[in-house]
Amino acid sequence: MWLCDLFLCFDLRGMLLFTLAVLLVVSFRNKKAPPNFPPGPPSLPLLGNIFNIESKQPHIYLTKLADVYGNVFCIRLGRHRTVFVSGWKMVKEAIVTQADNFVDRPYSPMVTRIYSGNSAGLFFSNGKVWRRQRRFAMATLRTFGLAKSSMEQSICEESHHLQEAMEKEKGEPFDPVPLLNNAVGNVICQIVFGRRFDYSDHNFQSMLKNLTEMAYLEGSIWALLYDAFPALMEHLPGPHNGIFSSSKSLEASIRREVERHRLDLDPGNPRDYIDVFLIEEKRNRNSELGFDDGNLVLCCLDLFLAGSETTSKTLQWGLIYLIRSPHIQDKVQAEIDGVIGQNRRPTMADRPNLPYTDAVIHEIQRMGNIVPLNGLRMAAKDTTLGGYFIPKGTAVMPNLTSVLFDKTEWETPDTFNPEHFLDAEGKLVRRDAFLPFSAGKRACPGEGLARMELFLFFVSLFQKLNFSTLDGVELSTEGITGATRTPYPFKIYTRAR
Repeated sequence: MWLCDLFLCFDLRGMLLFTLAVLLVVSFRNKKAPPNFPPGPPSLPLLGNIFNIESKQPHIYLTKLADVYGNVFCIRLGRHRTVFVSGWKMVKEAIVTQADNFVDRPYSPMVTRIYSGNSAGLFFSNGKVWRRQRRFAMATLRTFGLAKSSMEQSICEESHHLQEAMEKEKGEPFDPVPLLNNAVGNVICQIVFGRRFDYSDHNFQSMLKNLTEMAYLEGSIWALLYDAFPALMEHLPGPHNGIFSSSKSLEASIRREVERHRLDLDPGNPRDYIDVFLIEEKRNRNSELGFDDGNLVLCCLDLFLAGSETTSKTLQWGLIYLIRSPHIQDKVQAEIDGVIGQNRRPTMADRPNLPYTDAVIHEIQRMGNIVPLNGLRMAAKDTTLGGYFIPKGTAVMPNLTSVLFDKTEWETPDTFNPEHFLDAEGKLVRRDAFLPFSAGKRACPGEGLARMELFLFFVSLFQKLNFSTLDGVELSTEGITGATRTPYPFKIYTRAR
């Protein structure tokens, strides 16, 4: 009997050793890079560099790797190689000069599970579906956002609701984040749903909560682990499952809105994005351009993620930087008083006359670094970057942090300095390395709307209120990094001017 147990033990040990040997061989074959492929740090068999990445600040770790390996380097996430591109010149080469070659997204198990494939939604789809849906979304945003003068009025009215909510705190310290999320979320709701929500609305608050969770988890180490080891992670408990539960909840909320729109749709008088999509769906019922109910829900989901999270986070960083620099807050308010006064509502026509304020908003976007990395791209054909060979199908990640803090482009890259965007005469200047919305064919389609929101919300708030924090407290400029970069929780005081 003991002899059988001994043989069984040897058999089990042999099987484990054989399995390990096979995995090591597979890993070695996968590890062998083509000639003149970008360099990178040593990696573990099977695991790659997944556990080398600093989970709290991955963009900082990846930016520092460029100092060691150059502006084009490679790391392995599980068995898959990803080339990271750093610095303004190399990022421009990849996403602007070679825009056509790096326009598609690579396969992602996480995205496929959320979006039911890589040909859905606005930001993770490819090919003709992506091109048609992007054009459609940009045209609709222009119609119901930028091209409607009423949108300026809507944003200013939402700013008034926001101001009133802050004044209800009656000088007590409070967390401004939920109120900013409410205000910004309502702007995109008006464009997509055709209506705003009361800040106490339960469904509205549920949507905002799910959006925040998705924005964090999609850019976290958990998402990297899921894409690197999908077969394993799919069956394990952990925070990564929150990505899928939040997306399902959001999709259910959006479907309810779609059905409400379908009941009273007037093709001659579309009210919002959903109406226009439903009308287009009838015209393209048998086409393969993504005009179907499932894709409508996913496109709305993408519009909410991009249209609320980024703008709200930028305003949060704006409060932090101007509370930390009260002399800048004073100077902004003096310029607003001189041009607009304290009673008239601001308009976009005021923007050219407020160059210092505009420069401060630009610097908040630069230092806030809301989207630290950008979305993955994929080489459509063999090419070169920085003298290195990039084979067709290689995943490429532009590092936007390395552009916004590029020492060769910014005079004081690590310091909050609005002078970065002003010339000697105090006029606003455009900086090529200012890429908070990315660039090229995958640049944020809602950039124009976001710029309008940031200007009108920012000016409206500082026109009416002074902002400060608790005595002896210095607000942190460190952040919590996911798909977007979020300030650590903070509290502020407001006082009517």
